[in-house]
Amino acid sequence: MSLAPSIDEIAALKEALAAERRHSESLAGQLLLARTERDLLKERLNKFMRRIFAAKSEASSQDQKDMFFNEAEALGAQVQSAAQEEPDSDDAGSIDVPTHKRAKRGRKPLDPALPRHVVRHELPEHERVCPHDGAALQEIGVEASEQLDIIPQQVRVIRHERVKYACPCCDGALRLASKPAQVIPKGLLSEGLLAWVITSKYCDGLPLYRQAALLGRFGGSDLSRNTLAASIVRVGQAVQPVINLLRDHLLDAPLTFGDETTVQVLKEPGKSAQSKSFMWAQMTQGSGPAGTGPPIRLFGYSPSRSTAAAQILYAGMRPGSVLMSDGYAVYDQIAQAHQLVHLACWAHCRRDFNDALQALPKHARTADQLAAQFIALIGQLYAVEARARENELDAKGLLEQRQLHSVPVLNKIEALLLANLHAVLPGSLLGRALHYLSGQWSKLMLYVTNGAYPIDNNACENSIRPFVIGRRNWLFADTVAGANASANLYSLLQTCAANGVDGYRYLRALLVALPKAQTVDNYEALLPWFIAMPAD
Repeated sequence: MSLAPSIDEIAALKEALAAERRHSESLAGQLLLARTERDLLKERLNKFMRRIFAAKSEASSQDQKDMFFNEAEALGAQVQSAAQEEPDSDDAGSIDVPTHKRAKRGRKPLDPALPRHVVRHELPEHERVCPHDGAALQEIGVEASEQLDIIPQQVRVIRHERVKYACPCCDGALRLASKPAQVIPKGLLSEGLLAWVITSKYCDGLPLYRQAALLGRFGGSDLSRNTLAASIVRVGQAVQPVINLLRDHLLDAPLTFGDETTVQVLKEPGKSAQSKSFMWAQMTQGSGPAGTGPPIRLFGYSPSRSTAAAQILYAGMRPGSVLMSDGYAVYDQIAQAHQLVHLACWAHCRRDFNDALQALPKHARTADQLAAQFIALIGQLYAVEARARENELDAKGLLEQRQLHSVPVLNKIEALLLANLHAVLPGSLLGRALHYLSGQWSKLMLYVTNGAYPIDNNACENSIRPFVIGRRNWLFADTVAGANASANLYSLLQTCAANGVDGYRYLRALLVALPKAQTVDNYEALLPWFIAMPAD
């Protein structure tokens, strides 16, 4: 009897082994997939945890600041230049030491423009006698010190009395003195109070219910926040002609920045109260290298983030003008439709690489990490911009510096991108950063072709920041009319800030003059850089 296996048994055994191998390979593949998904989820979790709990700065350490943004070299150059300066014996605000000039410590003087209330402290009469010879002491000077004081806001009532006139001989000449037109006819709040309420909400982020409480504490008035809200909406609608003129100036500008952020509107037709709407921000650079005319900041409310919503805001842009934005695809369609030069933002690219680096464990965040290499190279681009600002270069000088120093760095970034684009998992933070950089590359390269072009969209993001900070306090808009009014008033106040104009004084003057405006020239004279503001 033979003990050798038959051919059928051998075939069955081979099939079983093959099935076992396929099963093992399948399990290994599933394990690898599970590990990959786990790592991606951990990476996303780390990103969200850092967004919630970590510092908002994108530089994780002083070493990274020095390495990526050339701060050590800049500070060293400042110290060296300070050490080479000739000593100035008349400089009362500094102390000369052998190696550098150090600012004198101590309290800074108070603003000399502030009004002064002088309180004299004198000796009593019986102490103004010399203890040695009994002679009367004479004043030889004063020793002065200053304190900062505040007079709390005062609530008052403006009583308008319209004088009536009549003929003493007959009743056919009865006349009544007119009252100046008001931005809110028969409104309860004066122009000054309206300006204070609007500035407190949109500049200081103070919700209306807190303002109502403050007004009650200041003067005992019993104003509801509904009254304040209704007044703000009516003012926001009344300033629309001024907003239209600002938009005309913005659309004529050679360079426009664009961005958007969310806003919640509770009573929005066709949408739930929990859904998000959007506040679109547009701005001009103004007096910068590519700017003509004063800087403008505009906000526009829209229930969506769609192309149709953007088309309304950007309708009328001149072909050939420049649009700076992030990588949102809608801006590509806007640029194509209006034949714009479309620039992309290097700060957004760096932010993605920074997220990928910060998602790693601390011990792994070394300079040889791929994300750190990209951040270092982008830092070199910004170093060129920083040196140009320090040297106050014009657009021509900046272009020369970019061609000389930035273009070689861009070539290094492109080579590093092409070498690693398909070697990193696309769904990872680093993979997303690489693909974002690749998708935006043609627009990112454009800024070195013109010294008037900006390197990033940070200016527009900075203009949005006051809105975001205020949103944390007032949280939402109640109605669409309220959202539109908020957009208009934010536009005016941020444009004032960009032009160095006091927002409260501007609004107070605007609300007094606005009802008298009848023509385009009248409204043009009410723009923040034209309006005549009376002294307080």
